[in-house]
Amino acid sequence: MKQADLNERLRAMTFGVPWNLMMLTFGSFLIAFSVKAVAVPHGLLTGGMSGIALLCYYIFGGLTTGQWYLLLNLPVFVLGWIFVSRRFFFYSLYGMFATSAFIDIISYVMPIEDIWLAVLTGGGIMGAGVGVALRSLGSTGGADILAVICKEKFNLSMGSFEFWFNLAGFVAGFAFLDMHIVFYSIAMTFVIALAIEYVMGMFSERKMVIIITDKSDEVRQAILGPLDRGVTMLDGRGGWSGERKQVILTMVSSIQLKRLEELVYTIDPDAFTIMGSGFHVLGRGFSTRKVY
Repeated sequence: MKQADLNERLRAMTFGVPWNLMMLTFGSFLIAFSVKAVAVPHGLLTGGMSGIALLCYYIFGGLTTGQWYLLLNLPVFVLGWIFVSRRFFFYSLYGMFATSAFIDIISYVMPIEDIWLAVLTGGGIMGAGVGVALRSLGSTGGADILAVICKEKFNLSMGSFEFWFNLAGFVAGFAFLDMHIVFYSIAMTFVIALAIEYVMGMFSERKMVIIITDKSDEVRQAILGPLDRGVTMLDGRGGWSGERKQVILTMVSSIQLKRLEELVYTIDPDAFTIMGSGFHVLGRGFSTRKVY
């Protein structure tokens, strides 16, 4: 099977209902596990809407953490209905109920005594859960919905939004919780934000490669053939020599980068290549534009 055909099948699977529900379920489980198995035993706030739910649980009690999470999400979903698509709304509704259910079901407590280890573990698991859920066409509700709205309207990264939203929530925590616990929780938000950005970009990074060679036709054929990637031929001219030649521009995945390098320098050991990050790449053969 050609790489292009494989990419088409992967894109079809990624935007299918079963795939999205699986990602939301797994992400919801990780978020709930972080809350119940790590954060609650140490009295930590996890950030996001789950952190606000924990704060309400610590202060007011009455409802379970999962019930508080469900209650606080209701007004946010109104914004999701207005500013994002109906598809995103219903996927997120499923994610919210799944997270609430997992929070109330999970009773396991990780045997972690050191508070800093709990911060790193809980933050990593929570960030991974949010990132996995957001790789679907939905979310787990709460701050994730607001993050998507800000990304769509203002191009604000989701990790950055999660951090500032969490920081605002922790200001309230100073009034009701031990200062040391709040500071530990703030430290955990850094870990959460980093984990979200890492998971969101884990399989999405692309490399832009510019190749200047005297054997441009042979290199072009190698990229189109064995590597099965597209190319764009640019007209170039040497700044010092004035010599005209064709410059090759192509985009490859990180996995293909070393193979491309081998192909180019096998054909022309004197080739000049420029490789740069092309993280957000949309188009045939790569990522389809993600519409929530």
